[in-house]
Amino acid sequence: KPGEISLSHCGILFLDEFPEFSRQVLEVLREPLESGEIHISRASAQVRYPSQFTLVAALNPCQCGYFGSQVKGHSCKCTPDQVRQYRRKISGPLLDRIDLQVPVNHISASELQNMPHTESSDEIRARVYKARKKQETRQRKSNAQLSKKEIERYCILDSNSKIFLNSAVDKLSLSARAYDKILKTARTIADLANSNNIMQTHISEAIAFRNFDR
Repeated sequence: KPGEISLSHCGILFLDEFPEFSRQVLEVLREPLESGEIHISRASAQVRYPSQFTLVAALNPCQCGYFGSQVKGHSCKCTPDQVRQYRRKISGPLLDRIDLQVPVNHISASELQNMPHTESSDEIRARVYKARKKQETRQRKSNAQLSKKEIERYCILDSNSKIFLNSAVDKLSLSARAYDKILKTARTIADLANSNNIMQTHISEAIAFRNFDR
């Protein structure tokens, strides 16, 4: 029977407390995140299910949740070994397949009360819709679904952006998969900004989303 991965086809699979899932369960995500399908082999039959979903995962920086916090009273109680063991539950190959890795820092009550005006949900929805229509007109699919050849065709960089990206890839020792994901993310950032060309600022922002790589 289809499991949670296939039931999330064309939707969102949200996993809270990501490292608390068993490593065996998490590693199952690698194939569908890469191919958009999942294959199940049993003695009596082999089944293929579609699994093109958006994975959203949340995790604490450590088991107590305070690792790296600069807030008074929020000191981490975990040992370095405990932090490593906690994070080791998420393998490098699985992290490599996650496009955006974003830290959410603690915000004080005064900061919450004095938050600057941001876009409304309706404004963001309209901008996202416009970017998706732009992608459908250009390549008949979303940027996330671009193949290697399509990346070369639709994610063209100028010389300065190429030098900047190549330098970052070498410095951070990024994989070929991460390289492609940065290009697709930068293409999306450019689309959201209604820019036909990928600029160095778009590349820089896409790299900044690779938090675990840094």
